[in-house]
Amino acid sequence: MSELVVNLPDGSELSVEEGATVEDVAYEIGPGLGEDTVAGVVDGELVDKAAPVHDGAQVVIVTDQSDEYLRVLRHTAAHVFAQALQRLYPEAKLAIGPSTDEGFYYDVTNVDLDADDLEAIEDEMEEIIEEDLPVERELRSREDALELYEENPYKRDILENEAAGDDELSFYVQGEFEDLCKGPHVESTGKIGAVELLNISSAYWRGDEENETLTRVYGTAFESEKDLKEYMELRAEAEERDHRKIGREMDLFSIPEVTGPGLPLYHPNGKRILSELSEFAESLNLDADYEPVETPHLFRTELWKKSGHYDNYVDDMFLLDVNDEEYGLKPMNCPGHATIFDQNSWSYRDLPVRYFEDGKVYRKEQRGELSGLSRVWSFTIDDGHLFCRPEQIEQEIRQVMNSIYEVLDTFGLEAHVALATRPEKSVGSDEIWEQSESQLRSVLENQNIDYDLEPGDGAFYGPKIDFSFEDALGRKWDGPTVQVDFNMPERFDLTYTGEDNEEHRPVMIHRALYGSYERFFMVLIEHFNGKFPFWLAPEQVRILPISDDQLGYAHRVKNELGDFRVSVEDRSWTLGRKIREGQEDNVPYMLIVGENEEESGTISVRDRQEREEQDVSIDAFREHLEAEYDEKRLEPDFLAD
Repeated sequence: MSELVVNLPDGSELSVEEGATVEDVAYEIGPGLGEDTVAGVVDGELVDKAAPVHDGAQVVIVTDQSDEYLRVLRHTAAHVFAQALQRLYPEAKLAIGPSTDEGFYYDVTNVDLDADDLEAIEDEMEEIIEEDLPVERELRSREDALELYEENPYKRDILENEAAGDDELSFYVQGEFEDLCKGPHVESTGKIGAVELLNISSAYWRGDEENETLTRVYGTAFESEKDLKEYMELRAEAEERDHRKIGREMDLFSIPEVTGPGLPLYHPNGKRILSELSEFAESLNLDADYEPVETPHLFRTELWKKSGHYDNYVDDMFLLDVNDEEYGLKPMNCPGHATIFDQNSWSYRDLPVRYFEDGKVYRKEQRGELSGLSRVWSFTIDDGHLFCRPEQIEQEIRQVMNSIYEVLDTFGLEAHVALATRPEKSVGSDEIWEQSESQLRSVLENQNIDYDLEPGDGAFYGPKIDFSFEDALGRKWDGPTVQVDFNMPERFDLTYTGEDNEEHRPVMIHRALYGSYERFFMVLIEHFNGKFPFWLAPEQVRILPISDDQLGYAHRVKNELGDFRVSVEDRSWTLGRKIREGQEDNVPYMLIVGENEEESGTISVRDRQEREEQDVSIDAFREHLEAEYDEKRLEPDFLAD
């Protein structure tokens, strides 16, 4: 029998027989690993241990000690939910039930559920876990599967689409329950140590609002009650930090029904923060020799057809007819920047040419997927595109990455790096993609940067290096990105004159330092819990006169603090109430001024950590604020020990 070669996480290669499975690979590595194998990761995809491997596959073995194990366990918990539901409501129809980063969900219909029903379902789930039912994979014929799901249009949809052409289909069986599923799963229901159902919502089948509305039940599962308790405590804190809640309390933004879904309005407080973020990004861009440009919100769709976006994004675009011509709100800024580059003639000496723009873009996400600022229809990318010679790629990507690291360091965020490769839906030749991916891999390896591989997660026009980061609660968020693109210069016929006086094709590099302002703003709200660093805070200083007699002095102090965002609390409240209100509003500094302060020309300073100092010189305080602002310190530190 012929052999094939797979790649292991340590960089080594392993020869196995053709037709080998993930489990076969594990046994080839060692009998102990084979016995402990629960699942595998093949080319970045979590699969059952019975899944076949192919020549050149990247294979990771998953055991109960692996990071991926919890996802496998949660997938089984989704099946336990479905089994419990059908024990209590035999008429219920099942759609899909995947694991998620925080647990699992199952979409169901033909049953009327509300939050009060979750406790009984959860009790039945715990019974199933207590029964410790073996979870076994079985193969069914297509005919048997179609017969089984004769009355279930959702499972039949899966059979006719994702499983189209498969003569044998994977089912998982536990007790009386069976479900069409590729897996993977843990070996028995008893492996689930703790489970909790969290909430109910509605969802469209396949996320399409033109399809039927289903009931979605969310839950989570862990190996132990201790882990579940820690998660629930973290979840409660996350709810307190929810950017929608803090956004209302601090009057940062709103998304009213009258504006349309996913179209946020930024109030003065929110806009002040966004302006500071924009000025910071602009300073980094100008330091790196980027030039500002601006492109319109609307283009003829000819531009999007030329760039390839029309074929790849048309379902997500807002289109309209104007005088019998089709136009579209821009889903990306890059075609506009490529068009600007194309308006001039360039020499090799001129390159790299670098543009930046805070560009508003529009994506027609399904309504069910919209959520606060994390997923919207209208958002702004701190976009940058540069055009360079092939030999300049590595130095330009290094410079971009340095700027990204400066952004993340400024906010105290630790970066996680991933290389995202060619997606199934893409443009360009194999040769171009291999060259692009090789260039990015070279940059990462030459700088000794640890990175994960994300197969198939690249942009449709090129591979990318993605940066994610953890917030104060340990949650991981997508953020900045840098992408190499050999395709768009080809599609736009971009050229420069080389040293040989011949025309050459530039390379286009896409990059964003934040990702999008909306997503980054959302993360910052929750990361800082509304307690923004002084330089970002919408209100930086609040002056609290002890009585109305000091209102005049309070305004003189405000004037002496220059251009900082300073207010005077002139309501006839007690000092205690004024202080409490300032604390609740997350103001970094409060200045208390009374008769003594007015006589001495000083201030008493109180920060939001409740530290205080009296007899402070106004000049000294202003000089400190200037330094704190310029250095973008994370915490107010005038009164730091």
